[in-house]
Formats: sequence, C-alpha cells, structure tokens
Amino acid sequence: MLRLRSLSSVPAVCLLLLAPLALAASGTPQLQTYFQPELTDATYQQQAYGKVAVKWKQPGKKGLPAVGRKAVVQAVIGRDGKLISAVVSTESGSKAWDDAALAAVKKAAPFPPLPKSFSPPTMDAHFHFAWVAGS
Repeated sequence: MLRLRSLSSVPAVCLLLLAPLALAASGTPQLQTYFQPELTDATYQQQAYGKVAVKWKQPGKKGLPAVGRKAVVQAVIGRDGKLISAVVSTESGSKAWDDAALAAVKKAAPFPPLPKSFSPPTMDAHFHFAWVAGS
C-alpha cells in the first residue's frame, strides 16, 4: 500500500487558496499535495506543488463541485522530472473540475528532476483539488 507524505509537514507550503471566484456556492478552492514518504526533500516538494498551483485554472461557477468534494490526480514522475502518468483517481462529481485538475498537472510537466537523495526510479504524488466550505 502506498503511504503518502503530506506537504503539511513542510512549513508555509501545505495549502494554497487558489484564485478565488467570488465565493461561489459558499466555497473556496484548495490544493494539497501528498508525496510518497521516501521523498523528504522539502524544496522539491515545494517546487512540484508550485508548478501545479500556477497551472491550475478552475472552471467557472457551473463547473464547481459540491462543497466538500475534490478531485485527486495521481501522478507518477520519473527521475528526469518527466510526467510518466497522470490520472484522476478520485472524481469530484464535476467533470469540468476533474478535467481542469488533470490539465493543471499535465501542464506543470516537466517537473524538476528527482533529488539525488531519492533513490527510487519514479515518485508518486497525489494532487488534491478541493472545493471546501468558505470561511
């Protein structure tokens, strides 16, 4: 079973409030990223997270999922940073949201090469694009 390391243990990068849409449907978009536990390089985690965050273009109001729902994109990144695969492993209930989440991960590629301290040939990352209750 894959155990993932949450970016929440890395200061100042665990959560990003993405470009707001006038608080449509009383929600707020969030992106969280989880890496397999062997990847302990905080700089790499921040870079991968940041690349996806800047490529995220959330759909308009009609494409929003219900509050509390999320799309999870599971990505496999090669040693050279090439995106080997990316799939929506958890659907949000909104095809537009899911498609936008997958597009963000694909457009973020290539990622930085994997750190020398990370020995496996590939690395798994899960990108969670959530629509959560607004504050």
